[in-house]
Amino acid sequence: MIRTEKGYGQIFKIYGVSETEVKDALKEILNQGSAVPVYTRRRGKEVHVLAETAETDEERAKELLRPVSRSIKKALGDMYYTTRENETMEEAVVRLLVKNKLTVTTVESCTGGMIASKIVNVAGASEVFNQGFVTYSNKAKRKMVGVGKNTLKKYGAVSEPTAREMAAGGAEEADAEAAVAVTGIAGPDGGTDEKPVGLVYIACCLNGDVTVEECHFHGSRTEIREQSAMEALDLLRRCILKNCG
Repeated sequence: MIRTEKGYGQIFKIYGVSETEVKDALKEILNQGSAVPVYTRRRGKEVHVLAETAETDEERAKELLRPVSRSIKKALGDMYYTTRENETMEEAVVRLLVKNKLTVTTVESCTGGMIASKIVNVAGASEVFNQGFVTYSNKAKRKMVGVGKNTLKKYGAVSEPTAREMAAGGAEEADAEAAVAVTGIAGPDGGTDEKPVGLVYIACCLNGDVTVEECHFHGSRTEIREQSAMEALDLLRRCILKNCG
């Protein structure tokens, strides 16, 4: 629960989902005219959902917000990454890793260590993160995390099979329960009709189970790399929730 200008509220922070999708998930709640209004608002690449009451008594506000918050959580599922006003994505991910006693490694191509940097920005990250791999070249992908030479030749560095092998190989090499891998084209050069700038494959390996997502980002080279890193952390978060509860 957070303090607001009107009284008290409960926030839900969501990354990488459009405000339209969020409103659609909350359609019944937004249309039911609750005594506790629920709002959505865009904040950069994030959407924040806020349930707010004008009640100034903290205990009474908690009572009013509790059932609405439960409904929002059920409607959003794994969309939201935190209900803490000042918690970042990386802090939420590290908290989940610690809670579930998981270690993680990163295998990064186009992000060049950005995901690892975000993780180690969090105090206590050493409890869950021992090492990461920057595998910018094909040779590094083969030698450091065991991506198959035939995989790279047949599908290319920017592909679902390569991302899958990067994540699985990284987890094995680092002896970690989880690994997140990113390979893509950050631009401004290097894109083709088949594989345009902004195409990024993100993979998460958790206890041997690998999930891969194909993403299409837009913006400058720096913006594409930042979006890739954030989406990788969010995929890791969602995989932990799915597999560990």
